[in-house]
Amino acid sequence: MRHVLVTGAAGGIGLAVAEAFAALGDTVTGVDARGPELDAAMARLGAHALVADLADPGCAELVDRAAALAGPVDVLVNAAGIYPATPLADMTAAAWDRVQHVNVRAPVLLTVAVAAAGRPAAVVNISSGAATRARPGAAHYCTSKAALEMATKACAVELADRGVRVNAVAPGFVEVDSPVNPVTPEYAAAVAVNPLGRPGRAGEIAAAVVWLAGAEAAFVTGAVLRVDGGATAGTTALPIHHPTTTLLQEGST
Repeated sequence: MRHVLVTGAAGGIGLAVAEAFAALGDTVTGVDARGPELDAAMARLGAHALVADLADPGCAELVDRAAALAGPVDVLVNAAGIYPATPLADMTAAAWDRVQHVNVRAPVLLTVAVAAAGRPAAVVNISSGAATRARPGAAHYCTSKAALEMATKACAVELADRGVRVNAVAPGFVEVDSPVNPVTPEYAAAVAVNPLGRPGRAGEIAAAVVWLAGAEAAFVTGAVLRVDGGATAGTTALPIHHPTTTLLQEGST
C-alpha cells in the first residue's frame, strides 16, 4: 500500500486521481484550498484532507504534514492549477505571480520535499496542451505549464540518484465542472477539437497518472505523456490543401 499525496483534490482531475488511487487500496491524502469541498470528497474516499493555499511559499511543509498523518509519501501528484482569464493589457504582477506560484513553484517545492525524505518516490505533474500553444488571456497560464514541463525534466535529472522519478501528464481539454476554473460553452466547443473528436474525461487522465506512478513505468522519468485525443499530433479541422483527383489528372498528362 502506497501513500499518495494529491494536490487539487477537491474536484476535477485531482479528485479523479485521488479516486483512482483509493480504488487501488492506496492511502490518499488530498490537498486543496477549498476546505468544505475537500473534506467532503476525502471523507467519501476514506482519505485524509489538508487544506492549504499552494501560493504560500511554505507549502512544502505539506509533505511533512501528510507523513504525520499516514507515513512517508510514496507518490506525489501535483494536480492543482489555476487558469484565470487575464488579457495582457490587464495583467498585473500579482496576477502573474499567483499563477506561477501555484502552477510551478508549488510543484517544485513539494517535489524537493518528497525527495528530501531519502526514499524512492514517484512524482507526476499535471501539465496541459497550453504548454506548447498560447491563447488569448492565458499568457500566465501557458507560460506556467511550459515552465512546469521543463521543471519536470530538471527534477527528473537532478533527483534520479535519490530514486525519485518525475514525469508529467499533459491533458487536452477535459470536461470538468470547476467553480475555480470555469469555461464558457463557446470556449469548450472550440478547444475540444482533436482527431478523436471529443473532450477527454478526468478518469482517462487519472489512468495515465496511475500508470506513470506505478511499477510498470519504473524506467520512465522526465517524460511528458500527452493525453489529448491527438490534439498535439495535428488537426482534422482543415480541408485537404489540394484535391487528390486534380493531382492525379495533372500527373497523367
